[in-house]
Amino acid sequence: MAGLVNNLLILFLVFQNSCLGYRSPLSVFKRYKDTTRPLSNECLGNNRPVIPLGLTDFALDIRMPGVTPKQSDTYLCMSLHLPVDEEAYVVDFKPHASMDTVHHMLLFGCNMPSSTENYWDCDEGTCTDKSNILYAWARNAPPTKLPSGVGFKVGGKTGSKYFVLQVHYGDISAFRDNHKDCSGVTLHLTHQKQPLIAGMYLMMSVNTVIPPGEKVVDADIACHYKRYPMHLFAYRVHTHRLGKVVSGYRVRDGQWTLIGRQSPQLPQAFYPVEQPVDVSFGDILAARCVFSGEGRMTETHIGGTASDEMCNFYIMYYMEAKHAVSYMTCTQNVNPEMFRNIPQEANIPISVKPDMIMMTHGHHEENKNAAKSSLLQQPKREEEEILDQDFHIEEAVDWPGINIKLGQVSGLALDPEYNLVLFHRGDHVWDENSFDSRFVYQQRGLGPIEQNTILVIDPSNAAVLHSTGKNLFYLPHGLSIDKDGYYWVTDVALHQVFKLGAHDKAPLLTLGMALQPGNDKNHFCQPTDVAVDPITGTIYVSDGYCNSRIVQFSPNGLFIMQWGEETSSGTPKSGQFLIPHSLALIPDFAQLCVADRGNGRIQCFRLETGEFTKEIKHKSFGRELFAVSYVPGGLLFAVNGKPYPGDLEPVQGFVMNFSTGEIIDTFVPVRKNFEMPHDIVASEDKTVYVGDAHARTVWKFVSSEKMEHRSVKKAGIEVQEIKAETIVEARLKNNNPISSDALKKQEKQHLVQQANTGVSFVLITTLLIIPIVVLLAIAVFIWWRKTMVYGADADHKVDSGSGRILGRFRGKGTGGLNLGNFFASRKGYSRKGFDRLSTEGSDQEKDEDDGTDSEEEYSAPPPPPVTSSS
Repeated sequence: MAGLVNNLLILFLVFQNSCLGYRSPLSVFKRYKDTTRPLSNECLGNNRPVIPLGLTDFALDIRMPGVTPKQSDTYLCMSLHLPVDEEAYVVDFKPHASMDTVHHMLLFGCNMPSSTENYWDCDEGTCTDKSNILYAWARNAPPTKLPSGVGFKVGGKTGSKYFVLQVHYGDISAFRDNHKDCSGVTLHLTHQKQPLIAGMYLMMSVNTVIPPGEKVVDADIACHYKRYPMHLFAYRVHTHRLGKVVSGYRVRDGQWTLIGRQSPQLPQAFYPVEQPVDVSFGDILAARCVFSGEGRMTETHIGGTASDEMCNFYIMYYMEAKHAVSYMTCTQNVNPEMFRNIPQEANIPISVKPDMIMMTHGHHEENKNAAKSSLLQQPKREEEEILDQDFHIEEAVDWPGINIKLGQVSGLALDPEYNLVLFHRGDHVWDENSFDSRFVYQQRGLGPIEQNTILVIDPSNAAVLHSTGKNLFYLPHGLSIDKDGYYWVTDVALHQVFKLGAHDKAPLLTLGMALQPGNDKNHFCQPTDVAVDPITGTIYVSDGYCNSRIVQFSPNGLFIMQWGEETSSGTPKSGQFLIPHSLALIPDFAQLCVADRGNGRIQCFRLETGEFTKEIKHKSFGRELFAVSYVPGGLLFAVNGKPYPGDLEPVQGFVMNFSTGEIIDTFVPVRKNFEMPHDIVASEDKTVYVGDAHARTVWKFVSSEKMEHRSVKKAGIEVQEIKAETIVEARLKNNNPISSDALKKQEKQHLVQQANTGVSFVLITTLLIIPIVVLLAIAVFIWWRKTMVYGADADHKVDSGSGRILGRFRGKGTGGLNLGNFFASRKGYSRKGFDRLSTEGSDQEKDEDDGTDSEEEYSAPPPPPVTSSS
């Protein structure tokens, strides 16, 4: 018996040690909870640059601490110490900057910054030791996500201990109001060891001279590669205003293999290498920049100011960890003669639309007219591939529907947990009897809607998680959710705007007078939507069907200003509206975009002033554009209305590049048709939801790449790669916020993966120990029974009894416990598909749209069927 007790004690100690070896994720960051850095009050109060993303991952926010450059071509630097001692790997970069204020940003890794100041002039240098370029950004480039299993190694014994951010402010005219800038980048880091280590190879011309008036000038760079094999996965080009095209190649045995080719006048993102390219010992890496000196009166040299030029070709690569080199450069041309055989494509400029230049790089003192006249139109295919060369949205046909009946779906939003929230009208319908000629609601006798009008939906399985809004509304319309999770809704019958908590039974704030239409600072007339600035808390209301304005309020509901007017006859002018129907806040650019429904366009305005900035309008929109949604990083999503009789434009969804306004993709349901898509909301992982008021349903769409699962062999290592959701950035910004609460979604989706190092060990140990402990306990019980009951004849009886007991645990007896079946029934998550959110009978209970401007959802003869195409 003593031996049995000793064995149990040993097992307990083993289990205890394994548990002690597992560290809580909170302990990892405990010593960094007071990590702060001062920021201007005009910037977001980012006093927590480290944001935990689970057990092994965290986000690191690196921002300029509220600076105001005083002269053009200012280079400012700041540093941030890596807040962990152990190794970490950077796997994702999310920029926070606008080309309106920033020419370019570079992120370096090193061990000793050039200054200990909060920020400093980069003329003092960036690092005193060797610095590695980790990331580069310019021209409103979108985020950069590394392939699965690949990361930039930092920390530990050999990795960089500091990040140094360098921001080049070109033309500082945007700072005439002396505002503070907090541009920067958010990094996603993980402690999970990456099998492949990323690095940067920079090819750069240092001695090119561009003669004035010269039409074509080539800058060539070439170096022999004499290291272990590397695999190239992304590239980026960079010049200033005179660059026409930059191309990079691997040259092996006289054969030129294209790495990447792009116009430096397009967003200077890291573009994926279309065909995998490996580089081995003895290969040559070559690059060519093509310039034009037309319009210049003097020679142009390589340098960092507006009057200078640059010729840079960046290559992101990965290598096996044991051979990894983090940074390499090439600044010479080892074989000028070889460029006689460069492919002809390298000499052909990539033409770009003048409106895509968008004040080019923000440099000052340039001949803008000369630059504009020398540029040709950008081919459609290249326009559409600016953000994602394989981007496509399609219906998630396997997404299950919810099991309750919906009314007219009027509004959609995503909460901080990235659950879908929808606003519907229950058993109330907006029809021709709803309002009189003065827009006074005529059906007050019906009382408020008795059903819950706000539903919170699980995005993966469409289950209803929570519902609210009973007996509060008459005709719901717009819905938005602020960074703190509060609901902001509009009711066109009440002519009011409400702020609600997710579980509140009464509004926390009410704007407008109930059932009283008007157009002053205390009255609305059928308000349509609300947007709330996550930085300032400023409230923006689109008002509405019978007004044509945007109204701005303080966070506590005090009237500040309004802008907009009714559309006059003829071509609508900037700032004129015909039903401002939907709002999208563009934090990356401090703008507010409005779906100008009746004018079939999107108009954008500056948040602070209401100043018009741009219009996005396409023939394919048709006559009406109902809703617009924005995703940080530069994507706009929109839906149009049903075509008028005789019109050919189908009702469909659109994906657009916000910076250029160009359409990247269109999408429609594959099984049924849109009837009246009324609102749209999109998440950063390119999941899109469309609420249809007439079909009384919600469709879910996903990017085709998200469904793709592929196995790729990298550097001899088999890596399973799933193109899945992008990490949700921490909403910590000056011009581009994203709530840190949104990071919980990533943790929720990947918690099992992130915890595999610690939790898996504990789980396996526990599963192994439990059966042993149970069996030992049974043995102790049998021994005790033998002693107390059977006496001398116990041996035979115990053998028989224990055989039956153990037989049951082996699954041999009738009704025995089969451990294999037990665990088989608990394998984990089954594969969950995607489908539209729908209800039984919704197709039969629709109200056709009559296509008028002022009335939205009442019965009228439908237009003749229109042939649609996708």
